[in-house]
Amino acid sequence: MFYYLCGTVAVLEANLAVLDIGGVGYACHTTGYTISQLQLGKQHKLYTYCNIREDAFDIFGFSSREELNLFQRLLGVSGVGPRVALAILSATTPDQFALAVMTGDEKSLTRAQGVGKKMAQRIILELRDKLSGELTTMEFSSPAALAVPGSKAGEAAAALAALGYSQSEISLALKGADVEKLSVEEIIRAALRAMVRQ
Repeated sequence: MFYYLCGTVAVLEANLAVLDIGGVGYACHTTGYTISQLQLGKQHKLYTYCNIREDAFDIFGFSSREELNLFQRLLGVSGVGPRVALAILSATTPDQFALAVMTGDEKSLTRAQGVGKKMAQRIILELRDKLSGELTTMEFSSPAALAVPGSKAGEAAAALAALGYSQSEISLALKGADVEKLSVEEIIRAALRAMVRQ
């Protein structure tokens, strides 16, 4: 079907962006993260997923291929449909979602409407290995923060995120840390010192 749609943003609503392409408005269901990247009246490209059923033809659009990939991965989890996948990705950024899965952070996932503890556990169980294999090819804004689950860098990144630091801040701070030689606590302290100097 469509790989992407490129047009002028005509309408922005909660979880909906309409692209005007040659006088035709394409309604794309989307996440809060993608909507935050769009501007009314400006030209934008959305990478798309089409959900075709007997009674519906729904287009889901995302500002990056990475977010589209996460959406498709979520659809592969038993019990997760397009609306729940959108809710999950709307409650966070693509970076933060991947970090939550990699570090087993159920609480971050249960913030999404319609996601309980059991579903969060199932998402982590089914996606952790798949995402860890893809992190080298996915172009997230904070690759240093997306460490392998159980690793010292991953635990430190999760702790810093819980303290309210953004993924970009964490990524920059962890770049200079010697994660092989330091303990998790020492990595966190070194990252905090680095952020104070930024």
